[in-house]
Amino acid sequence: MGESIKLFYNVDGHDFVSCGQASEDVKRTLKNIGFPPEVIRRVAIAMYEGEVNMVIHAAGGVAEVEITEDAVRVALKDSGKGIADIEQAMAEGFSTAGEDIRELGFGAGMGLPNMKKYSDEMKIESTVGVGTNVYLTFYI
Repeated sequence: MGESIKLFYNVDGHDFVSCGQASEDVKRTLKNIGFPPEVIRRVAIAMYEGEVNMVIHAAGGVAEVEITEDAVRVALKDSGKGIADIEQAMAEGFSTAGEDIRELGFGAGMGLPNMKKYSDEMKIESTVGVGTNVYLTFYI
């Protein structure tokens, strides 16, 4: 593959129709490069969860992806309300999504836990009132 491939996506806030376009494009790119299907699946699931979180909780954000021969690195950045208690937010089933979001079928509290489950490494930086950055690494 040689040099790394860098991709950048804007995630539109409150737009559940276009939510998932970034993860779908990355999935297609990885498939075209010839990455293993299991890696592609894990990246797509974790990225999609991140996109949904940005739409629900932060009115959007950006996804930056770097693809190298040995890893896929994803940075999901928003300037939303931030996460007050990261440990609590990592608990399966914990959600701060409103009833309106839950009625749409989102906000089940599995976003961050699934991102951790499907990535090899996950780091969260968050400041209340400033925003959240989630860094995911998937090794080949």
